[in-house]
Amino acid sequence: MVRILADSAIRSLLSLEELLPVIETAFVKQGDGAVERPDRPHFPVGIGLDPDRPNEPLGTALTMPAYIHGADLVATKLVGVHEGNEARGLPTVNAGLVLTDARTGVPTALLAANRLTNARTGCIGGLAARDLAVAPVKLGVIGAGTQARWQTRAIAAATDIDSVRIYAPSDSRVECANELAAELDGPVSAVDSPRAAVEGATVVVTATTATEPVFPGEALDPGCLVIAVGAYSADKRELDATTFDRAATVFADVPSEVAGIGDLLAVELTEDDLVPFASVFTEGWGRMNEDAIIVVESVGTAVLDAAAAEHVYEQAAEAGVGTEVSLD
Repeated sequence: MVRILADSAIRSLLSLEELLPVIETAFVKQGDGAVERPDRPHFPVGIGLDPDRPNEPLGTALTMPAYIHGADLVATKLVGVHEGNEARGLPTVNAGLVLTDARTGVPTALLAANRLTNARTGCIGGLAARDLAVAPVKLGVIGAGTQARWQTRAIAAATDIDSVRIYAPSDSRVECANELAAELDGPVSAVDSPRAAVEGATVVVTATTATEPVFPGEALDPGCLVIAVGAYSADKRELDATTFDRAATVFADVPSEVAGIGDLLAVELTEDDLVPFASVFTEGWGRMNEDAIIVVESVGTAVLDAAAAEHVYEQAAEAGVGTEVSLD
């Protein structure tokens, strides 16, 4: 039998407070080399479907497999990125996740993966803020989309947030601030410029689709922690050269892949300049002093999907949540 978990089921089971240690353990496993994480192929899709643009793709498909040594289940996430979905009233990124039995290869579960992906990515920011930020956490967020919200939620779950300031170039910043203010203790406000979000912040999150730097690095206060989650390819960039010049340490969730994103290519940093984020948990890497600026770059890793999905699946199986179907 295959257990199908719709988004509503994921929502009923998912707790950021419970997911944070699951994601930390996954990073430890990754840092120890106790994972299988093949390259994630990505390729254009939709070519030939639009009569007005018959030779152009409509989106990008990605396949993200992973296995954590000792786990009962193997995870494969299937992702579609379609920029035109906003006009359709659909999320730009959509994902489903298949779990199979590691002993037999038998399909075990199919999960709606948008919420799961957003939550596990948010936990990267939450863990970074917990272990690397200077208290009190005064959070500045650049971006007002789904991931900006999840980063804020996870940081609130992992730390005591003193305040949140949100900037985006559209009125979405007001909507985002109002939504988060209703969820979190402490003041949340929308501000009118990137500088207003960054100045005075002890933690800055960038969660955008930008191709140019989204705030001036000279506006960062000493001791600021910068968590950048939006740049995932060579044409995406969120951070300027000044930010890296001022940074004492640059962590990366997957150094080999982070080295190829726009943030790093623009300043000629290489994989050798990056510290694996897992080192925070496996080797005690941390803040050198209260004034050190630290950058955490994330492109995402399927290892976190595997850990989060098995965690939620186990909860669902125990609680009898979801729908079971036979593939026979």
